[in-house]
Amino acid sequence: MTVRFFHTSDWHLGQFFYNHSRHYEHKQFLGWLLQQIKLKQPHALLIAGDIFDVINPASAAQKQLYQFLADAHDLAPHMQTLMIAGNHDSGYRIEQVEPLLEKYNAKTIGVIHKNAEGQLDLDRLMLPIYDENKNIVAWCLALPFLRPAEITGINEQTTNSQTAIAYLHQQLIAEAKKRKKPEQALILMSHAHMQGGETSDSERPIIIGNEEALSTALFDDAIDYVALGHLHKPQKVGQEHIRYSGSPIPLSFSEINYKHQVVDVTLNPNQSDTSRYQFEAIGIPRSIHLHKIKGELNDVFTQLKALPHGEISNIDHREYIDIEYHTLTPPQPNLRQQLEDALPKNRYRLVRISRQYLATEQQGEAHAQTSLEPPTPEKLFQQIWDKNGYSTDDAVLKDFLSLIQDAEKSLEDEQHN
Repeated sequence: MTVRFFHTSDWHLGQFFYNHSRHYEHKQFLGWLLQQIKLKQPHALLIAGDIFDVINPASAAQKQLYQFLADAHDLAPHMQTLMIAGNHDSGYRIEQVEPLLEKYNAKTIGVIHKNAEGQLDLDRLMLPIYDENKNIVAWCLALPFLRPAEITGINEQTTNSQTAIAYLHQQLIAEAKKRKKPEQALILMSHAHMQGGETSDSERPIIIGNEEALSTALFDDAIDYVALGHLHKPQKVGQEHIRYSGSPIPLSFSEINYKHQVVDVTLNPNQSDTSRYQFEAIGIPRSIHLHKIKGELNDVFTQLKALPHGEISNIDHREYIDIEYHTLTPPQPNLRQQLEDALPKNRYRLVRISRQYLATEQQGEAHAQTSLEPPTPEKLFQQIWDKNGYSTDDAVLKDFLSLIQDAEKSLEDEQHN
């Protein structure tokens, strides 16, 4: 039997980009995705985590998701939408609306649960995918972002997060292999950082020094496709069938050149190893362009004036500008206004200006950069750490990030209770 599905992830609904809402960009993406669903009628849509940008998404972001699910169900009533929570999501929150999701043939796995015996509840993580005739054509093993508190300490094989993650994969895949029939495909959907994955500067760190990046050795050869979320660049990891779909829109200026896409996957387990899967990367149109302008000030002004003209009346639809200028001297007080005036009128939003002091060749000093971008908790911690003269310590930074995750988990638990 053949199963066809779309793989997407990292929507980050509700994101604000330097205090500018991405609502319009997400609306354009979701409208485009609905057209693809109507045209190709897949059996399933897999959303591999980071559905929302924050654990407490605004009502407008939640409305976007649920309106999309309703519209998708109208266009493809047989299609199932399967979602997992990412590290930006509240697993409890997205599970609380299960009765609503059922109306739209959707299912979400937000957290790892334990059964009455205190063991991992594997049944909840194995989601059947049906064809138009209600035959099971595949099983999706759905693994949300794995927080240590949810999976450690269950038995002697789960003493720390690494052993717990390995144990969970082994148990889940073994159970799925017992359950599946030869003609059914096995799909594993996970929100994780895999070894060898290429990152951007917009992903929230969930590992330190790559020591906790997961190995693709976790995936048994019986798995026909691994649908990954977390990294924003579309990419394969080691093998053709282990993939990050990437984010649908650029979430930072470092992602300007990413070819954002949804992966259209067709699996036929009855075929030989070389032809049992087919992939098509469906390119996502970019509704708002990002521009990064770099160079000495005179060159920056020249580049700004050379940008395309033509007014865009709605400010929420205007293109984004990031300027990094190089200088030997402190900036003039009215520099921002000068830069704004150099831009073609009513087409762009200047969202970031950073300066890089160029040392003279004789001094041989390193470049120093000052950015106006608000610091993340990790960057702020690193700045304070450096300011106090301490050397870089991955173990300390790992502990700090663990505290952030614990604080987020505590907040989720309070909301859940």
